[in-house]
Amino acid sequence: MRIAILSPFYPYRGGIAQFSAMLYNALAEKGNNVKAFNFKKLYPDFLFPGKTQYVEKNDTAITVESDRCLNSINPCSYITTLKHIKAFQPDILIISYWMSFFAPEYAYIAHGMKKRCKVIALVHNAIPHEPHVYDKPLASAFFNQCHGFAAMTQKVADDIQDLSSKTKGVVSPHPLYNQFGSKIDAHEAKEKLHVDLTKKTLLFFGLIRDYKGLDLLIEAVNQLDDSYQLIIAGESYGSFDKYTEQIQKTGKPDKYKVFNHYISDDDVPAFFSASDVCILPYRSATQSGITSIAYNFNLPMIATNTGGLSESIEKPGIGLMAPEITSESIAATILTFYKKDRNLFVENIIKAKTELTWDHFANSLLAFAETLQI
Repeated sequence: MRIAILSPFYPYRGGIAQFSAMLYNALAEKGNNVKAFNFKKLYPDFLFPGKTQYVEKNDTAITVESDRCLNSINPCSYITTLKHIKAFQPDILIISYWMSFFAPEYAYIAHGMKKRCKVIALVHNAIPHEPHVYDKPLASAFFNQCHGFAAMTQKVADDIQDLSSKTKGVVSPHPLYNQFGSKIDAHEAKEKLHVDLTKKTLLFFGLIRDYKGLDLLIEAVNQLDDSYQLIIAGESYGSFDKYTEQIQKTGKPDKYKVFNHYISDDDVPAFFSASDVCILPYRSATQSGITSIAYNFNLPMIATNTGGLSESIEKPGIGLMAPEITSESIAATILTFYKKDRNLFVENIIKAKTELTWDHFANSLLAFAETLQI
């Protein structure tokens, strides 16, 4: 089968590019002829507040040969990209979607291909975490040009159905991000990070944005005694100054170990191995790629009860949900976690991981494609 994937790939870094590369490999391993259609330009600078969009020298990345033809801010490239995809003559076109900024070119390309092949929107977020008034109409315009969609939580699937009731869909859980290697000794990991070897260790990991609720977690840890410490690891999208000021105001800055930069793949194992639990104090969510990394390292999780997080955490019993999106609720849930047998969470993670494979996800996607009609 000939399968085209339109998405960011290497040399772009981040979760979408990693996800697409691993899906590419899983589909290719099944004997399919898979081709990656990539961006020549992804974000204009004003939409990207981070340090860089690209893989750097010290990053480990999955490299996929791709046709870099799509420029998000050049409509002429939409025509070129469509021509390139048509020339490949795919049976299936998979388009990665996560924000409405890309909806116009995606809708144009999907419209041009929908009479030639099956078009599937692979939706990471139907509605952005920081929404705008134009998000829903733009997303709807794109989804209505597709034959079907694939989502990783029922919450995302419900959002899509609200925007495009005619579209068929499949829900398959986010596979593991297993490219980071294995867990290392906790004592060794703490020494590598220069954090206290004796304290209960909490982890906040990933890109830092307002909706992720780091401020709530900082305040929650301030409510705990001095036997706790919080590792904050990730690049801040925007200034980190407000969090630095908040930490200083607690009067106990030593409880917070800050690594405010993009975490390279080689360094990821240390953070997840040094920690007792990964915390997602999000104000809004669909799913999170962080859960897939935590699964890989058998690390239990605590999350606020928002979006689709309970589907990947509470339902399989691999962590706890804070019932309210408040610092008090997060602090209370952390205390509850440490009263429970951590090994039970780990055992449930090991059980759940058997189905969270890229092979399983690829099979689910291909089986769904068989049900679609052009």
